[in-house]
Amino acid sequence: MSDYLPFFMLPLAFTLMFLGVQVAFAMMLTAAAFGLAIFGPNVIHQFVEKIDDLSSNFVFAAVPLFVFMGAMLEKSGIADRLFEAIHIWTRRLPGGLAIATVLMCIVFAASSGVIGATESVVGLLTIPISGTICAGGSLGTIIPPSVVVVVMGPLANLSVGDLMYGMVLPGFLMAGLYLVYIFVLCIVKPEMGRRIPPEPGDPTFMQKIAITTRNLVPPLGMIVAVLGSILLGLASPTEAAAIGALCSVGLTVLYGRFTWPGLYESLLKTLRVTAMIMFVLLGGTLFTGVFIGGGGINLASSMITHLDLSPWALLGMMLFILFIAGFFLDWISIVLIFLPIFTPLVTAAGFDPVWFCILFLIMIQTSYLTPPMAPAIFYLRAVAPPEITMQHMYWGMMP
Repeated sequence: MSDYLPFFMLPLAFTLMFLGVQVAFAMMLTAAAFGLAIFGPNVIHQFVEKIDDLSSNFVFAAVPLFVFMGAMLEKSGIADRLFEAIHIWTRRLPGGLAIATVLMCIVFAASSGVIGATESVVGLLTIPISGTICAGGSLGTIIPPSVVVVVMGPLANLSVGDLMYGMVLPGFLMAGLYLVYIFVLCIVKPEMGRRIPPEPGDPTFMQKIAITTRNLVPPLGMIVAVLGSILLGLASPTEAAAIGALCSVGLTVLYGRFTWPGLYESLLKTLRVTAMIMFVLLGGTLFTGVFIGGGGINLASSMITHLDLSPWALLGMMLFILFIAGFFLDWISIVLIFLPIFTPLVTAAGFDPVWFCILFLIMIQTSYLTPPMAPAIFYLRAVAPPEITMQHMYWGMMP
């Protein structure tokens, strides 16, 4: 019976979470209980080693830098300018407002990598199309740079740079499919997003170019500096995050929105979000350490071998589990619980672990939109007016 103990860790952790225990504490309590049952007092040495490994991993230094970048962009006034630069080109298209919203979300996702910041800023400008805001805002998971990837890389023993490189095509492909869907839907059903008729005060073509250059080029320059330095191998993700943090302060100064109280608020938000992420990471590290040390991976591998699944059936089963988990768990819980368990199994099945992590990211992006635990809705709810109800948001996200 003791050989099967690690498998009871998952039900206990889920039960604690559903009872309202915070994710970090649920994982720590489960790890402590089963660690003592499996290893006895010696589990303390394992915990100390895991804590030391986590605290000395320099890759995680990118987390506060990316969070700070997103927090500063919220203060920079960039949203109004971006919306003006994009909407002047899309307003005559079917669904032009929704298309502009997704394009803004793409730029913000590539700028900050923090989903909450994207939705909070974009949502203030285009709130009536709540489903589009939620879906577009969640693209920050799959479009680099992404805080999710910074967490995933060390857990899967993969290069964060390789993961960001692998995200580029799938992320922009998904964003492009969103745009095509909106455009086609608004052609088939014009009432979903009518064209705005020409008006006497519309800017001329040269005026549009001037507005776009003034408002869009600076944030695009920051994106090139951050992503380009990673993809070209000129900087590590942590160094690129530092470049982005500096550029976000520069943009705030450039647009005349820099204030010391604003900087203080951004630093305070960075501290809170980073502490939350690192505390949950600590709980997840202790949890997976006990699970793997207790033979959980070997047991899972043995059980799957007895199922005699083909590699593609195994992959499909794992992605389905992740999809279902997204209805009930937040992204960091899904990553910490399932990534260390699934990565060795898919590698043994012959799949590229980087490719699997990209599929994993797509499932996490989907989890932002699947109720009842749909974080995209909660981010938008914080800035939405009372007349936009939760029901509107849920129906808007269904497609």
